Amino acid sequence: MGAQAGAATSRMLLRRGRTLEYVTLGWNVAGVLVLAIAAVAAGSVALAGFGVDSLIEIGASAVVVWQLKGEEGSDRERLALRIIATAFVLLAIYIAVQTVLTLSSGTHPGHSALGIVSLAITVVAMLALAAGKRDTGRRLGNAVLQTESRVTLIDGALAAAVLAGVVLNAAAGWWWADPISALVILIYALLEARHAWTEAS
Repeated sequence: MGAQAGAATSRMLLRRGRTLEYVTLGWNVAGVLVLAIAAVAAGSVALAGFGVDSLIEIGASAVVVWQLKGEEGSDRERLALRIIATAFVLLAIYIAVQTVLTLSSGTHPGHSALGIVSLAITVVAMLALAAGKRDTGRRLGNAVLQTESRVTLIDGALAAAVLAGVVLNAAAGWWWADPISALVILIYALLEARHAWTEAS
């Protein structure tokens, strides 16, 4: 009886984990479109960088859904973690190149009300999703879901950092706050890449 209850709980948690990932996927697909429009209109490195981060979050969520559907004891978990780590390294490279180009050219990003509203809502959504994933991953003992919960948490923190840069640019005219806030994404991307790769070892 206890084994049956445990199996039922495990199935319920797996369904919950997949649902949280599907919600994250849907949110980020819509968010990428909004951020792309806002980034192009404002010429914002920070908004563009966060849009690429959202693309990686989409990939990470897809990887976790794939892993959650796999058989226990398979190599899916290790491969999933390495895919997530590689994606974050690529994000860090992208941010570094774009930030250097923006600062060296002296290009001043414009203001984006759409970007500000989108980022503010994203902060709240990502923090809520991260908490749900962390709890579900802990109860399942699933390292990939727990790692991806940190990715989602960082996504929320990055949204807050980018929001600060975009708001400072709009409110105080500090154009350099936009590309500088993008560097926060770079730092966290490298840290998360290292963590995911270590977990996969």
